[in-house]
Amino acid sequence: MFMQCPNCNGKDIGKIGSQQFYCWNCFIEMSVTGDELTVHQVEADGSLSSLNDLFTEDERKLKW
Repeated sequence: MFMQCPNCNGKDIGKIGSQQFYCWNCFIEMSVTGDELTVHQVEADGSLSSLNDLFTEDERKLKW
């Protein structure tokens, strides 16, 4: 099974924490809460900016 990125639909996802993942194709960070992803962009200073408003609830559902 694999996780699919809601942004680029890529499958090159790396695990960076217990419930945190990183897309190596479009460079966004994702956190899993239940069966839904929280999507963030990593800023130059290392902080995270939410990208959730760019995706529908359905697009943020886990796709394994």
